Amino acid sequence: MLIPSINNSLNELVALLDQLSDKEYTKQCPQLSNATIGQHTRHIIEMFQCLENFYETGLVNYDKRDRNCVIETSTEFAKKCIVAIQDNLDRENKSIQLQQIIDGEEIRIESNYQRELLYNLEHCIHHQALIKVALLQCENIEIDADFGVARSTIEYRNRCAQ
Repeated sequence: MLIPSINNSLNELVALLDQLSDKEYTKQCPQLSNATIGQHTRHIIEMFQCLENFYETGLVNYDKRDRNCVIETSTEFAKKCIVAIQDNLDRENKSIQLQQIIDGEEIRIESNYQRELLYNLEHCIHHQALIKVALLQCENIEIDADFGVARSTIEYRNRCAQ
């Protein structure tokens, strides 16, 4: 169920990118401290890429992202990156250590691949919600009503509607 949910969120993102020009994709949004849709998309992509790139070593550090500006300026390149992520999601669950430097001190936390996939899904949805704010400055863009909405919120709304 987790991988189909991730694919759903990433497919929603691709559907959005199909509608945006690179100019709209790179337009600063004052409501988001002048961040762009492209920057938020890059962040989503690079978090998934980090998990994929460090899977074999089992030591994941999300701060070691490439910060590839091509992802944040080209919708076509971003879509190719998303497809590559989707092609590599289905991996065996295994123990993973998260590494981060906080206030100059290294910390390591035990996790596993499935837990990190879930984290990346929730992180993706969070950034999609921010992207939705930036979409207010774009005309004629259609997105799913649930774009940027947590799965638990969607389920809750569906229960309330019955």
